[in-house]
Amino acid sequence: MDPIISIKDLSKVYGSGFDALKNINLEIYRGEILALLGPNGAGKTTLISTICGIVSPTSGSVTVDGFDIINDFRKTRTMIGLVPQELTVGAFDTVWDTIRFSRGLFGSKRDDAYLEQLLKDLSLFDKKNDQIRFLSGGMKRRVLIAKALSHNPKVLFLDEPTAGVDVELRKDMWKIVHKLSDSGVTVILTTHYIEEAEEIADRVGVINNGELLLVESKDHLMETLGKKEFIIDLKEAIKKIPSSLNKHSIALTEDGMQISYTHVVKEEETNISDVLNDITNSGLPIRDMKIVQSTLEDIFVDLVKDKS
Repeated sequence: MDPIISIKDLSKVYGSGFDALKNINLEIYRGEILALLGPNGAGKTTLISTICGIVSPTSGSVTVDGFDIINDFRKTRTMIGLVPQELTVGAFDTVWDTIRFSRGLFGSKRDDAYLEQLLKDLSLFDKKNDQIRFLSGGMKRRVLIAKALSHNPKVLFLDEPTAGVDVELRKDMWKIVHKLSDSGVTVILTTHYIEEAEEIADRVGVINNGELLLVESKDHLMETLGKKEFIIDLKEAIKKIPSSLNKHSIALTEDGMQISYTHVVKEEETNISDVLNDITNSGLPIRDMKIVQSTLEDIFVDLVKDKS
């Protein structure tokens, strides 16, 4: 698959000696949605800022659609739209003037029909002539997206796009991201909301202390690093687990009314059917069983904890 962004051995060391990025290697593909997860100070914003040409790298290279971000700065910048964390819009400007001005900054020809459709897609058209200061926080964030898309970029960066917005508006934003991806725009977002990545991302990257710990498809990540916990409720309390189950790592609750077994998916040598058969044949008074699948948040916490 042809990458639209290629990052090779990228590092950023500030004058203080702080290593913000450490030898990052990453390829981002056309039309995909990539979510970058990491705690505060992990390097997410520095990585985005470097690709966008806002921060100069110490070493390494970045290309956008084959063009180098330093040698071909003007070309690469026109292919990128950036939605920052902060609400950076003029309070007394109208929505329409804001996005028309932004399009003009990139030297794009006037195209009112495109901008009108963009506002409609972002549910902003009825606010077209409103001053920014009269908009809600969620609407202002939509204006930032409209600004970033005003010049028809191939790549859109969203830095914490739903920070501070309510759940309903957050889900609306997810729909917008899916629509952009369907239209061929590559979307890279940073987020603190793990469920956001779980909901919309094709691939997930985990970054911590300036290091890219992994980048995997969401489904593959869940499959290889996930855990399944089998929880079995008993009809009556038991004092200890039957000796026939000693070969398995089975836990018993203090009240003796429940046993559980945690299956790590990537440990292929474990045959879960053997474990369940042994539990069934153990003579335990089984009442019910449920399976709890680990979430992307569980995987993220484990990864960051292991590498910290």
